[in-house]
Amino acid sequence: MDEKFKSKSLKNFGIEVEIPESYDFLETESLNYIEESLNNYPKAKKMFNLLINDPEVRADWDLSNFIAVKKLRYNDHGEVHAKIVCASALKMLDILLEKGIKPDFIEEGGGDEDDEHLIVMAGALLHDIGNQIYREDHPLHSTYLAIPILNRILPNFYSDIENRTEVRGFILNSIYAHDADIPDFIIEAALIGIGDATDMTKGRGRKAYDLGSLSIHTISALSIERVLILKGEEKAIEIVIEMSNSSGIFQVQEILGKKIIGGPLEDVISLKATVTPSDVDYDKRIVRSITLKGRNFVSY
Repeated sequence: MDEKFKSKSLKNFGIEVEIPESYDFLETESLNYIEESLNNYPKAKKMFNLLINDPEVRADWDLSNFIAVKKLRYNDHGEVHAKIVCASALKMLDILLEKGIKPDFIEEGGGDEDDEHLIVMAGALLHDIGNQIYREDHPLHSTYLAIPILNRILPNFYSDIENRTEVRGFILNSIYAHDADIPDFIIEAALIGIGDATDMTKGRGRKAYDLGSLSIHTISALSIERVLILKGEEKAIEIVIEMSNSSGIFQVQEILGKKIIGGPLEDVISLKATVTPSDVDYDKRIVRSITLKGRNFVSY
């Protein structure tokens, strides 16, 4: 299959959570980068098309978002989030390879750059599907839900059982270790975990906010205007975050920072967050006031 990547999410007839249009641009931007990144890697490119059009994967995304957004009032954890994480992880992988930094699968002789892109891409797309089971321990749930999917699809690319099992193992490790509470042992897992944390912009938090969530997770996400992943000067990768409100520091310190500090990429990533415009002495208001009604806080 060598078709152009889908520019927007496919619409299903089953359970589906509508994502605000402000998130559409990030999905399109992510798909454009994924296509650019995978263009020279035929295995990874074909695997990507198989996964994003697979009915089981698509149902996993929908159900995970149903629990995360509609029931828990969290930020998006479905298809669009998966694609954004995938693009961010691939962008960092491409920078590392350009800088001569080899991820673990290549370094240990497991395969080449095509295999590496396939591992990171597949892990990113499947990392959150376990939210449909339960938010608590969702990395573990995502791991065992991914096994039958990988067992079904990977034989299209790896006829050798040993090689295929090693590829699957790296994908599963990356899925399980993407959460900040689980230490990363391999670079591939760090790429997905950090990529996960870079999806923090206001588009992702809009649906949860519209459903009534006033948590620091939602409010801080609404303050993030833009996240840039760049080639660094002092370090290989530079992550720059632009905020309209200083509440975004929560996202930077408690979500992204925790996935960088202590991990295998700590020494090659620099991180900077700035409230914009930088020449004014006030923040953009997100919530003017809140009141407690019953057991919930609401804004007015």
